[in-house]
Amino acid sequence: MKAYIFPGQGSQSQGMGGELFDEFDFYTRMADDILGYSIKELCLNDPERQLNNTLYTQPALFTVNTLCYLKAIQDDPTPAACLAGHSLGEYNALLAAGAFGFDDGLRIVHKRAQLMSSASGGGMAAVINCDIDRLRACLNQGGLDGIDVANYNSDSQIVIAGLQPDLAAAYGLFDEQGIVYVPLKVSAAFHSRQMAPLKEAFADFLRGIGFSPLQVPVLSNVDGGFYSDDNLVERLSAQLCSSVMWRDSVLNMRATGVTRFKEVGPGDVLTKLVGKIL
Repeated sequence: MKAYIFPGQGSQSQGMGGELFDEFDFYTRMADDILGYSIKELCLNDPERQLNNTLYTQPALFTVNTLCYLKAIQDDPTPAACLAGHSLGEYNALLAAGAFGFDDGLRIVHKRAQLMSSASGGGMAAVINCDIDRLRACLNQGGLDGIDVANYNSDSQIVIAGLQPDLAAAYGLFDEQGIVYVPLKVSAAFHSRQMAPLKEAFADFLRGIGFSPLQVPVLSNVDGGFYSDDNLVERLSAQLCSSVMWRDSVLNMRATGVTRFKEVGPGDVLTKLVGKIL
């Protein structure tokens, strides 16, 4: 059994999409019309240095993931047993499952990017080779209860998020205890309580979308469980401020019989994580 998995923010790179923009010109032109700028120019040349800006990263990745998926099913039309995506990539999983068309999906992602790019004052960091119990003990020791776990990526990689002063204090404790961490180049504390003020505005927007029944099972980042047709708005709005339960998602896919994970999009971040998880 095969699962398609779609990467999220952090997998973007200049040049992504390549010749797919011309091969799937219909979708490229649709993206340009919805966004009001050339998605091909942004991804291939990035003349204004905007590709790493959340406002532009998310629509760009959603589009490139979509083109990569169209190419993948052209090359291998065997249907996937289930679908999943990491954070932004979850929207591509829902697109592939038939929840919405490319146009509505891109509009949703654009709105999400607008909301998330409006947040500031926070940051994120990947914590490497430190189990969750040790990490929590370290944060508790410093009284840093304002820091949330943003991503449970694997047993060896956990991403934390919080306000910058709290993160700075955490880095000091990590240095003292020999805990390896990598601050991420993001503008806010995504997938944390800092995103909670955006949740209702996003839910309101989602209620205006006409979702279709899912044709393929899709895993939710919120709890690693499967979506149902009646909880898309609830889960997608909650995803903004909930941890990404990627490890659980992968283990649940394996438990349902998935033996092959095919990453669809730029890079191989998820492929490496799946290898570590399994």
